[in-house]
Amino acid sequence: MPKIALVDDDRNILTSVSLTLEAEGYTVSTYTDGASGLEGLTTDRPDLAILDIKMPRMDGMELLRRLRQKSDVPVIFLTSKDEEIDELFGLKMGADDFITKPFSQRLLVERVKSILRRAAPRDPASLAGPAGEATPGKALIERGALVMDEERHTCTWNGQRVTLTVTEFLILQALALRPGVVKSRNALMDAAYDDQVYVDDRTIDSHIKRLRKKFKAVDDDFEMIETLYGVGYRFKEQ
Repeated sequence: MPKIALVDDDRNILTSVSLTLEAEGYTVSTYTDGASGLEGLTTDRPDLAILDIKMPRMDGMELLRRLRQKSDVPVIFLTSKDEEIDELFGLKMGADDFITKPFSQRLLVERVKSILRRAAPRDPASLAGPAGEATPGKALIERGALVMDEERHTCTWNGQRVTLTVTEFLILQALALRPGVVKSRNALMDAAYDDQVYVDDRTIDSHIKRLRKKFKAVDDDFEMIETLYGVGYRFKEQ
């Protein structure tokens, strides 16, 4: 079963959330501060990390910043803050989801399941043709310098690896599948999130900004994701 890392300085939350997730069959590792969490997530990579924002020794934002330098593990933030700036800043840094305290344990479980489903490799059987024969290359998207491998969750640009979070990968995939076709923010939300997860327009905008930043880090001339103001986004035709 998937491994989940839980980092929070509130021992009551560590205990209650661990018991809930373990009852669902997950393996859970717990850490009481950001510094020990970073060490644990680096040495024993989980399938998903749940991070509190306000913690001693290293807060959740700094933990995520350092984590994103070496890992694309999906991250859910737990926050007691209602300030919009925290959520937008976290999304820009590469968080996949936010849950505000106090929260329902059932809601957390559903969010965990949702993100793990999105991160899971495609079942090879789903790539089979009508007669049950495999369709070669169907999980591979090649658009000029862009190559995306859905089964391996890898992305390269001009042969250079671009590390994407689950949400970023799904948004880029939705755009690259149909170059030149404009995708509204609602369409991108549908592609990247399950129905039970609500996000607003600014969430998609934050993910697009982060995608552009990552590609410009390997190619300063990257301009393949176009904005059509008031309409949405599209992957440029070549």
